[in-house]
Amino acid sequence: MKPEALWSQIQAKKSFLCIGLDTAMDRIPKHLLELEDPIFEFNKQIIEATKDYAVAYKPNLAFYEALGPKGWESLRKTMELIPEEIFTIADAKRGDIGNTSRMYAKTFFETYNFDSVTVAPYMGRDSVAPFLEFEDKWVFLLALTSNPSAADFQYVDDNGQPLYQTVLQKAQGWEQELPGHVGFVVGATKAEKMQEVRKVAPESFLLVPGIGAQGGDLKAVLEFGKTQQGGLLINSSRGIIYAGEGEDFAAKAAEAAKALQVQMAEYV
Repeated sequence: MKPEALWSQIQAKKSFLCIGLDTAMDRIPKHLLELEDPIFEFNKQIIEATKDYAVAYKPNLAFYEALGPKGWESLRKTMELIPEEIFTIADAKRGDIGNTSRMYAKTFFETYNFDSVTVAPYMGRDSVAPFLEFEDKWVFLLALTSNPSAADFQYVDDNGQPLYQTVLQKAQGWEQELPGHVGFVVGATKAEKMQEVRKVAPESFLLVPGIGAQGGDLKAVLEFGKTQQGGLLINSSRGIIYAGEGEDFAAKAAEAAKALQVQMAEYV
């Protein structure tokens, strides 16, 4: 997907909302467990209830990989269900080099037809370039994450600036050399750093997890992170998909998604 197409959808829906499909068997409503594929049925109802408010869906691959072949099949069916105009993110956090990265890229971009994938940049350009060889596919590089021990490496001084800023700076050069697109993962709980991120990466799209259950400040993210071309995909997972626990779970998810979209609308 081209950045212009993503921005058009943001404008049309007045939303930056990305919904994380972190679908866990022990969290989905009990009445679905008797079905042949409860994971897919849960995702199906969530997507149908929230697609008017979301501009992206982000399945977390760990929740599907843990189920073996059945989980991969649930993921495949989920991907076929998501409307073509809605951006998709494989939250896989892969990080390797050479042919291994190339196979990861083929898995997510060809076999499952995701628009983007999250990638750990620790091994440098060699680990990212194979993903960027796919035209109009995206990588979201882990830059400034929301976990407590992020400071172990991300804030370490590197030639006069924190390491996360070096990641932001160098990776924008990679995008200019290859046909794919580079974005960055910046946690919503690091909203106070968003202005610093924008000084280094003024136009890049940021995937921002941590709204909702993790307590991120939505208003601060919107005020400091938005660009003229959108520049944000703001993710909420548990706060939406588990908003309800009964047979009306999808309706509750729609209410939670709409509530976030309404807050986002004034910034579009």
